[in-house]
Amino acid sequence: MRFEVSRVTRRSLLVLSLAAPALAAPPVAPDLNWPQFRGPEGQGVTRETGIALEWTDTKNVLWKTELPGRGHSSPIVWGDRIFLTTAIEGEVVPGAKAVKHINDGEEFIHPDGIGADRKHTFKVLALEAKNGRILWERTSWEGTPVDSRHRRGSFASPTPVTDGKRVYAYFGSEGLYAYSFDGVLAWKYVPGVVATMGVGVGTSPLLYRGLVILVCDEDNGDNSFVVGLDKNTGKEVWRVPRKVQVSWATPVIVSAGGHDEVVTSGTEAIIAYDPATGKERWRMKGLSSNAVPSPVAGKDVVVLSAGFPEKLAVAVRPGGSGDVTESHVLWRYTKGTAYVPSPILYDGYVYLMTDKGLITCLDARTGEVKYEGGRPPVAASFMASPVAVAGKLLIMSQDGDTFVITAGPAHEVVRTNPLGEPISASAAVSQGRLYIRGERHLFAIGTGS
Repeated sequence: MRFEVSRVTRRSLLVLSLAAPALAAPPVAPDLNWPQFRGPEGQGVTRETGIALEWTDTKNVLWKTELPGRGHSSPIVWGDRIFLTTAIEGEVVPGAKAVKHINDGEEFIHPDGIGADRKHTFKVLALEAKNGRILWERTSWEGTPVDSRHRRGSFASPTPVTDGKRVYAYFGSEGLYAYSFDGVLAWKYVPGVVATMGVGVGTSPLLYRGLVILVCDEDNGDNSFVVGLDKNTGKEVWRVPRKVQVSWATPVIVSAGGHDEVVTSGTEAIIAYDPATGKERWRMKGLSSNAVPSPVAGKDVVVLSAGFPEKLAVAVRPGGSGDVTESHVLWRYTKGTAYVPSPILYDGYVYLMTDKGLITCLDARTGEVKYEGGRPPVAASFMASPVAVAGKLLIMSQDGDTFVITAGPAHEVVRTNPLGEPISASAAVSQGRLYIRGERHLFAIGTGS
């Protein structure tokens, strides 16, 4: 059976880049755009060459732009446009509080949940890629949010997605917003209450042909669902309930057995749907832990992982039907996974990373361990997911350091690049540049003008 990460997005990007309207960004070859969380195929991998792999806060920084508010969403890039989201905190609102959560029959208040008692402004920003100038910023929503967020997190954690005509930005219960490239609101969609046990949303929207796909898992899963929206109108084309508790992972779209599948992570169940109709194609036993890292995919394999309360990575062969727990699971590995950062699958190897940056390399198809516990040169914490470029893995710490690691079956740290401010968002690569969102600035890294 032939399997690969879905080429639908790549084909549609090519059509759009050849027929881009005047208000869209200038046309660029589709693989040079970074249109969604973790890039063209949602894998964190670029095949671009000539990317700068050495920088400091003054060396090879083409520009940096101060950003308002707080956000952990990744920048996305199409042509000469960069989009990201942010949340700006305001004053305390007397009486405001998060939606009530029930866990094991009792009211639950997350000890690290904050922010529901304050007014917030959620924004979408557009920047000019060549110089970092903010072209426009639009207020999508203002008020007191339905739920709180983790004190280390952000109300602007989901990464937008673009098709080259519009940008689609998701803020959980507060809505999904579609803007033209010149900042005109086309439509908004409000999914209802998407409660997150008090820590905020994390899953990012996907595009599939004419649809925007959202996974809306909440609290105990009683009202969880996955939905496909018409990208032109925001109207529901299909909607499927799923008994899966709150998750933060972004799905991945793959092709297997002559059809496409959107593979979703989850605590109770891992489920694949037909992205065109929402029909369930297959399911298997879930991760039994918080589904935060996003799945990664390669030839004949999808790897899903979780890091809390227990560590697990599981590889499944897509293209099945019904319950595939016993028939399609290729391997399991019970250590080395992260609570937050996603793994990365690059040239046949899957790299698991802990929240402290320890890396395990496995053969993606067989699960054979190549090495375990590869350490960064200094102790650090991580929230951003790795990026693969030119035979190297880039892992970015909350101290603002990027460790450049040789990809392959032997662990070697070849360089440490300091940037001077914490990094929580995953990076983007486009048209010869690396875009890194720090705590206060967006940086463009490169060697040319």
